Amino acid sequence: MFGKLIVQGGVTSGILNALVVEDLPGPGTVFLEVAWKFVKAVGVDEEITGRVEVKEVRPDKPICKIETSVRNGQGELCLTGTATVFTVPLQGA
Repeated sequence: MFGKLIVQGGVTSGILNALVVEDLPGPGTVFLEVAWKFVKAVGVDEEITGRVEVKEVRPDKPICKIETSVRNGQGELCLTGTATVFTVPLQGA
């Protein structure tokens, strides 16, 4: 159907987990809600790039809404959507 061997969507969205936990918002962050659309299949050996942008931060809690996307090596959109994340302050940080 796709003309190639593809990966499951959870593998594609995994790059967003890494970005959110390691970079933006950063360590201690967990997903509360996601609304993702998988708009293009990703091949097994395909290179992908994730992007995260903070769109809104709650003033009363460490919760923010982020815009997310994943593109393939040709710049084509493969995943798009939003997420709500919570950042737990790390002990000793």
